[in-house]
Amino acid sequence: MADKESVIGDESEASTIMIEAEGLSKFYGSFAATRNVSFSVPRGQVCAFLGPNGAGKSTTMKMLTGFLAPSQGRALIGGFDVATQRLQAAEVLGYLPENGPLYTEMTPHSFLKYVGKTRLLKADELASRLDYVRETCMLADVWEKQIGKLSRGYRQRVGMAQSLLHDPDVLILDEPTSGLDPNQVQGVRELITTLGKTKTVLLSTHILQEVHAVCDRVILIHDGAVVFDGATDALGVDGGEMEEKFRQLTAGAEYVSASPREDKE
Repeated sequence: MADKESVIGDESEASTIMIEAEGLSKFYGSFAATRNVSFSVPRGQVCAFLGPNGAGKSTTMKMLTGFLAPSQGRALIGGFDVATQRLQAAEVLGYLPENGPLYTEMTPHSFLKYVGKTRLLKADELASRLDYVRETCMLADVWEKQIGKLSRGYRQRVGMAQSLLHDPDVLILDEPTSGLDPNQVQGVRELITTLGKTKTVLLSTHILQEVHAVCDRVILIHDGAVVFDGATDALGVDGGEMEEKFRQLTAGAEYVSASPREDKE
């Protein structure tokens, strides 16, 4: 596995953009799951990707990570086009999909060790990273238990551990706190806040209080198109205001930009 600095390249202004969606559209016949979704997320930012069910969040995340090919547009991770430079993009990307697939007959230990080997982590690095994710994702109590016998919350934590294992610079997390109890949710929020100091995080969630707690910025998608892009506080200073603004923006309002780029279309 290449060194992080050699993978990402020079720390120029352009290289600080770590996630970039350029006109991402996905069509299924006459149905548009997403339409011309464009945004970029710089290094060190925790960005919420919100929208009602069926808005196109998971579809967009799958296109950003290369799990789904766009009908139009392109996605870049760490400056790498995920369609033509898939392996380079994968080296700097950690992805937690919604209901992420796990090998249920394996244990968290054996599964994560397998994932590390597929990513070509050296033995000493792999051992160190396994220790890190076991403690960080609170998996010590189930480390050697069969994944198929674990609760939904523990399975979610195994998925999170998988996304963190190779110490990626970019994290794309689809509902990372789904199935967790309140204490576990707080732990994940604190982890995301810490990771966001040095990494780029794009996360999807339905919990608006979570957005206010950990995110610097909000991108809201509705009916396959971006309808809001701005600072978290611009969407509301508390959960109640955010819910009201969310309802307004997903009831047919046109695109709103609360960022400095007021000329964005």
